[in-house]
Amino acid sequence: MDKAKDKHPDLVDKLAEGVRRLTSSDQWRRHLAFQGRFHRYSFSNVLLISAQCQGATRVAGFNAWRRLGRSVRKGEKAIWVLAPMVYKETGGDDGERAEVLRGFKWVPVFDVAQTEGQPLPSVCEHLEGDDPGGLYDALVGCARSIGFQVQDHHFDDATNGDCCHGERRIRVEATNAPAQRVKTLAHELAHALLHEHFDSRALAELEAESTAYVVCQALGIDSGDYSFGYVATWAGGGEQAVMAIRSCGERAQRTAAAILGSIGPASGEAGER
Repeated sequence: MDKAKDKHPDLVDKLAEGVRRLTSSDQWRRHLAFQGRFHRYSFSNVLLISAQCQGATRVAGFNAWRRLGRSVRKGEKAIWVLAPMVYKETGGDDGERAEVLRGFKWVPVFDVAQTEGQPLPSVCEHLEGDDPGGLYDALVGCARSIGFQVQDHHFDDATNGDCCHGERRIRVEATNAPAQRVKTLAHELAHALLHEHFDSRALAELEAESTAYVVCQALGIDSGDYSFGYVATWAGGGEQAVMAIRSCGERAQRTAAAILGSIGPASGEAGER
């Protein structure tokens, strides 16, 4: 394991540099501007959204989606959240108008997976390309060695994969290109090894994608087009992201080494192409 780790000591630094470049680009600024158009929901509303639509990622009202060039599909069931009812009242000697909260009302919103239309701007580009070295099958063997089964799956939304510790199961989107499926499986393997219990979703995703990046680079697949954006989304931009990557770098490298070591010669052969 130590040998595998020492073989790729610079890959976490390469990831950090890629994220730094991305988060100083016009593409990242467009991404932030787009994200800023989505309302930030309270903790209570986040719980309501999760209870009604587990896996929801971006939610907005019917008209808000129309302004973004997308429409809610016919027959989709609304997600109900509580919106404050705020009114302006004139009071005091100076006659200034102050905002007064008079209660809450239920309003319908919809997740992006319930809409169709113009593609949303993204900083994560799905990987294209084949898997001529049979790396996916080798990673499936790694999953079996730690007691997990891997299943092909057709997700209803933009999910590429998931990991369930209770069922000892990893699912990977069947329709993605082979190279993307290799990266996704490496990501979910990191979750399987590291995150049966965790306190921070953001940190868990950062560790899993950092591990996947190191694994893919070592196996000869450049996952930067996807990994840089994914890591930046969870870790923030600029130096904030770089510090977060480096803080989990040792753990990600150690996990990547365990994955690479478990697939034996396949990792060495692929890394030299």
